[in-house]
Amino acid sequence: MEPGDGMSEQEEGCRALLPARVQMEGSEKLESSLLTQPWASVCFGKSTFLAKACFNASGYILLISDLSSIWYERTNTEVVGQRSKELNKRLTVHTSSLLHHLSSLMSPLLAGEPDTTTSFSCHHVAGGLSLHVKSELSGLPFYWDFHCCPAPPEMVSRHLLRPLIQMSLALQYQVQELTSLLLQKDAEIEDYRESGATLSRDRLRTEPFQEDTFQQNFLAESLPQICRAGEGTAFTSALQQLYVAVTQQEAKQNEKRRRSEDAEGLASAAETTGHPHPPPPSQENETAFSSERTTPTSSPARKPQLPAAKAKPKKAKGLFS
Repeated sequence: MEPGDGMSEQEEGCRALLPARVQMEGSEKLESSLLTQPWASVCFGKSTFLAKACFNASGYILLISDLSSIWYERTNTEVVGQRSKELNKRLTVHTSSLLHHLSSLMSPLLAGEPDTTTSFSCHHVAGGLSLHVKSELSGLPFYWDFHCCPAPPEMVSRHLLRPLIQMSLALQYQVQELTSLLLQKDAEIEDYRESGATLSRDRLRTEPFQEDTFQQNFLAESLPQICRAGEGTAFTSALQQLYVAVTQQEAKQNEKRRRSEDAEGLASAAETTGHPHPPPPSQENETAFSSERTTPTSSPARKPQLPAAKAKPKKAKGLFS
């Protein structure tokens, strides 16, 4: 359809902006979905990393860290298609199929069950990290390179620092509740003993729980072992579940905040459009209104006033007149 053939300029502009709007919405959904993806431990050669990734029809985002630095790559469909042409000259695949294939290659790796037919290798480059993938697609060799650059501080805070702080607080409250429950159980057991109850098996006997003693023993004995064993396995299965639960709460709050801001913006726009501010009254109208307001209600009927354009202007009384 040529411009002007049944389509206004405004409609043409909206039609031209539609792909960009769809791409923006897809990018926002991608970022939101990445937030609730748990970190997973992955091994490339002798090096252990933490990684998380998310793919959809608009592109992908990859985050990877060696606990010293964090790198990321965010791409769209245009970059994916162009890079595939450079790396896989014999393949002609639609971008959506490429993204789906990349997702199928990364998912087993992040789940701790890498596919034996796919190899991953990484090496540091100037100012970033490169992750090389070698696999197959439609019976032909398939190659892919993730070009990761240092993640900005806001991304590091959103995906790692803030969730870890919230997880620490959640675990602290959990420990407090368990401590309270143990003390209640000890009180219940003591009541049974005072009532004459005895254990049928003496090996089940336990000492009353002492919170201070438990904390001291934990810091002196258990904590060093946990720190040594935890290298490279920062997120166990239980911690991954806690991470997902924490980030889902943040995602809900962000969505609620966004909807509230959108509603306020729509209300403000509707108020501005439907109730424009009235223009300031002219000096003549203001003078006439003032004289009408000060006229007593008991005075006789006044003669109709002449139109403002024909009324003789009164001399303004200023402070020095």
